[in-house]
Amino acid sequence: MTKGKGLPDTLFHEETGSCGRSSRRNRMWMQVLLATVILAVANSAAADDSINRDDFPPDFIFGAATSAFQVEGAADEDGRTPSILDALALDENMTRGYGNRTCDQYHKYKEDVTLMDNMGLNAYRFSISWSRLIPNGKGAVNPKGLEYYNNLINELISHDIQPHVTLHHNDLPQALEDEYGGWLSRKAVKDFGAYARVCFKEFGDRVKHWTTMNEANVFVLGGYDLGILPPYRCSSSFLANCSKGNSSTEPYLAAHNMLLAHASVAALYRRKYQEQQRGFIGINIFTMDLSPLTSTTEDVSATQRAQDFNLGWFLNPIMFGEYPETLKRSAGWKLPSFTKAESNMVKGSIDFLAINFYFTCYVKNNPSSSQIGERDILADLAFTYFCYGNDTFSIEIPVRPWGLKSLLELLKNTYGDFPIYIHENGQQTLRDSSLDDWPRVIFLHEYIKSVLDSLRNGLNVRGYFVWSLLDLFEIITGYQTSYGLYYIDLNDPNLKRQPKLSAKWYSEFLHKRSTNPEITTELERSASMLSAAA
Repeated sequence: MTKGKGLPDTLFHEETGSCGRSSRRNRMWMQVLLATVILAVANSAAADDSINRDDFPPDFIFGAATSAFQVEGAADEDGRTPSILDALALDENMTRGYGNRTCDQYHKYKEDVTLMDNMGLNAYRFSISWSRLIPNGKGAVNPKGLEYYNNLINELISHDIQPHVTLHHNDLPQALEDEYGGWLSRKAVKDFGAYARVCFKEFGDRVKHWTTMNEANVFVLGGYDLGILPPYRCSSSFLANCSKGNSSTEPYLAAHNMLLAHASVAALYRRKYQEQQRGFIGINIFTMDLSPLTSTTEDVSATQRAQDFNLGWFLNPIMFGEYPETLKRSAGWKLPSFTKAESNMVKGSIDFLAINFYFTCYVKNNPSSSQIGERDILADLAFTYFCYGNDTFSIEIPVRPWGLKSLLELLKNTYGDFPIYIHENGQQTLRDSSLDDWPRVIFLHEYIKSVLDSLRNGLNVRGYFVWSLLDLFEIITGYQTSYGLYYIDLNDPNLKRQPKLSAKWYSEFLHKRSTNPEITTELERSASMLSAAA
């Protein structure tokens, strides 16, 4: 045995004589052996908790995400007209006096693409502003809008960054909302198809991943049921105090028309563009991991109804051609039906599914809601969400990475083994909090690790996007909170992008560099706490 560096010479000195000296030597050897075992176990645990870009398949996509309204700014420049989301800029509580200038990516896209390249992103998920490309929602194409998106896409391609494009990120042109009620009318199906045709024709030679709708389920719930999001429609009895709308019927109608619009656009792409452009088309929905609040039969049944609402409302028609039976029974006449031709068109209308995931929630049965006279969809299905469990509410989203694995397994078991892209996942903090955003670093580390676990379990996940690249205008909270990897001081005329600790960690991960030891120590500590809480 060779003498070890830093160990006492006496450990390697041959001792003879008294039993005491021999016993002391044996005890010292046992201490060294024990210390070695402990160190090996500790190193093994740390290794098991660590993640590396090389652990993922070479073609697995890592990116970051934004959307047009939330990041572009230039709201009234170069021919852009308002979308329904522009109404958010009228709320002084949300804008804090900054309006909807947001990150001004319209003028700073080259700088932002350089940031993405330096960070090591494989892809950028963004959306096209329908009202920037086609200001009236239909008819003539805006040359300046066309030029901007061509420039952005070309800039991404020149840096070897894949453009993943969403066509409708909740921003229906206000002109169509005013003309015929937007998604409440079948006319929107035709106009969305014409808009998509322009996008496929003009950008499809470079864009290989198209998503028709962002969070279609939440858009309908927030905009036509609860009335808390544009177009702010709900029954007058609701707390949102909408001036128009019907929470009992309109959510079902808007969702139905959006499904038909998605399916018709998917059919158009496959018929005229896919073979030549060799791309893929899908839809994005907001997902949650749902568990019964208690083990009672009532809460278990309520959880299934909640799944049928959250996932099945859109995915059942797309996978099976029909709405879930629970939705048919609870909604009755209020739920539109598909013709045979429509059912065939909607069924199988995705090449991939995109999901946004943030929350693990609990579900409780709520039978009293069925007694309400004018019921909305949540009352129809008689359940209640508890998305923070027993935790005290805070700005930060609870870190429950096992929920993402559970959700991905449920999707496969329920709907089949189709490709999945995680389009949004990220941590919320107060907007002007520290650049040392430890909660976001921990959140991203744990959820990326859960994606790796899912891959190792055979799940068909193809990509992961952090929400969001920059501190932008959030749809729910405006400039009060943020999810960005880069901080932007809205008082700075140049809107300088400042990297947070999370941006540095993500970049180190993507570049396969050694992580800062301080970050590694903190991640190991948080992982231990999460393991104990699971």
